[in-house]
Amino acid sequence: MEKPKISIIISTYNAEEWLEKVLWGFNCQIFKDFEVVVADDGSRPSTKELIDRLGEEVFYDIKHVWQEDDGFQKSRILNKAISACRADYIVMTDGDCIPREDFVEVHYINKEGGYFISGGYYMLPMNISKMITREDIEKQNCFNIHWLKEKGIPKTFKNNKLRARGFISKLLNTFTPTNASWNGHNSSGWKKDILNINGFDERMQYGGQDRELGERLFNFGIKSKQLRYSAVCVHLDHKRGYKTPESIAKNQAIRKETRKKKHVWTYYGITK
Repeated sequence: MEKPKISIIISTYNAEEWLEKVLWGFNCQIFKDFEVVVADDGSRPSTKELIDRLGEEVFYDIKHVWQEDDGFQKSRILNKAISACRADYIVMTDGDCIPREDFVEVHYINKEGGYFISGGYYMLPMNISKMITREDIEKQNCFNIHWLKEKGIPKTFKNNKLRARGFISKLLNTFTPTNASWNGHNSSGWKKDILNINGFDERMQYGGQDRELGERLFNFGIKSKQLRYSAVCVHLDHKRGYKTPESIAKNQAIRKETRKKKHVWTYYGITK
């Protein structure tokens, strides 16, 4: 079996309705030489049933990497998923982010040795998140600002994320004030670079474990590219029950040490 050009990791936990929309989004991609690895942090059996069913209906291969539910252990399941990826280049996203049809193509065209890519997302409210059908994904309605406005999306500068194409999106990528950090919902990099820093730090629970990975990539000498206005996905709304002040504080302390001591390797990653 020939290895794909891209491996896409999608993280999920008990959110079949959202995951199904995301998997349909990947079935609409213009660039088709990829596999999907679902990083499942202990979902109930209905998630596996969904993946098995869609595996028969979509054009790409889906690999389901699952672990027992042990609270929020996203870093651990992501490390398992990284090891399971067959491609040399990995795109990471979440099971609540529907990719636009050019999403994988944009990551593929812009990948470059010595760099990782930082993409953006457009946040949708709950009523529109629920409203989006398979047909809306196939017709790309959920990326059409006019369609979204009809459904009640307010006018904001963020709408440029969906409106901007070509030169304008490049211009906005260049002038955006945010740093090109590693974002779990939309980033990509070389598998060898991620393995060289030993993947995610598994001590970290919710809040910034993706950023910390990016900080170690920077310490390793990898630069980043900002593609917030070109690599586009829409983010479906959900509650964050796993966000606690303790987990945030613990993660901030780990990140502070990573930056201060210029850590590259984590002793709590893929290789134990």
